[in-house]
Amino acid sequence: MYDKLEQLEQRYDQLTELLGDPDVASDLDKLRNYGKEQSELELIVMKFREYKEAQQNLKNTQAMLDEIQDRDMVELIKQELEELKSKTEQNMDEIKVLLLPTDPNDEKDVIVEIRAGAGGDEAGLFAADLFRMYTRYAERKRWKVEVMNSNASSGIGSIKEVIFEVRGRGAYSHFKYESGVHRVQRVPATEANGRIHTSTATVAVLPEADEVDVQINQEDLRIDVYRSTGHGGQSVNTTDSAVRITHMPSGLVVTCQDEKSQLKNKAKAMQVLRTRLYDLELSKRQAELHDQRISQVGTGDRSEKIRTYNFPQDRVTDHRVKLTLSNLPGILEGDIDDLITTLQTTDQAEKLRLAGIS
Repeated sequence: MYDKLEQLEQRYDQLTELLGDPDVASDLDKLRNYGKEQSELELIVMKFREYKEAQQNLKNTQAMLDEIQDRDMVELIKQELEELKSKTEQNMDEIKVLLLPTDPNDEKDVIVEIRAGAGGDEAGLFAADLFRMYTRYAERKRWKVEVMNSNASSGIGSIKEVIFEVRGRGAYSHFKYESGVHRVQRVPATEANGRIHTSTATVAVLPEADEVDVQINQEDLRIDVYRSTGHGGQSVNTTDSAVRITHMPSGLVVTCQDEKSQLKNKAKAMQVLRTRLYDLELSKRQAELHDQRISQVGTGDRSEKIRTYNFPQDRVTDHRVKLTLSNLPGILEGDIDDLITTLQTTDQAEKLRLAGIS
């Protein structure tokens, strides 16, 4: 691994020289490609240089310790040695993670789809709770949330489905572990006998696709317009502003009715369709590479039960990493950093193991 890091450092220095070459400066393609390659190497090279500097300081401090007789000075130098050892270990841990192949979607915005599952009105209320949780979490990260489409159920505050976009750097790298079945255990407000009910909601997290990611042939689309509907199916708009787009080759159907403008609804529906088609392509690739999949925190399969929210015991359990946390009300207010961080570090550790980086 050390040899590989030295090769990366040499390449970084070579790129620095190339970017200073007048012939390269006059060739925009070379300038852009070399600049991009150097930018991708910069963080790992800087961390490697920090590591080498700390190692040299460690060596010098150890040599100093071997020569000094004064007890007080010896204790001070020993403390410094421990700090330097800790720093070198931390640097190396960071370098190992940086050596892993990055997920090309990690920096993308996301589209999140939440649907009520088993449990009737209680499932709809839980779906609304999850939507609130993710909205609050995004607000903590200073990310923007925009509802693409929503479908309320008859219960107050209950939803059948909500589709929303989260825009912010690294949004997918944080949200991608949330795909799957979420389960809640609690006593519904309408339960007279105090019995605990179990309900579910499914979450799908899709990296948002750009037009360059997915090309859609307009001839493959059937676009229908109709009036928006609210609770019980009553019309809430006097114009045909709601849009339904059917992608005939795949059978995917996307509807959008949250905007009063038909054009805006169509644009949002196309955005969701493009993202779902991109997700289909990613799923095919993952299926082809199933045996090589390097994720311990779940397959991302939306039928997989990933987490239980238990109200009577005030706990949330993530079944993939066997992590249980208390303060369920705080978690539903968006305090899910501990869950996300644990999933990320577990995923990284498994990738390191499978990549043979130790």
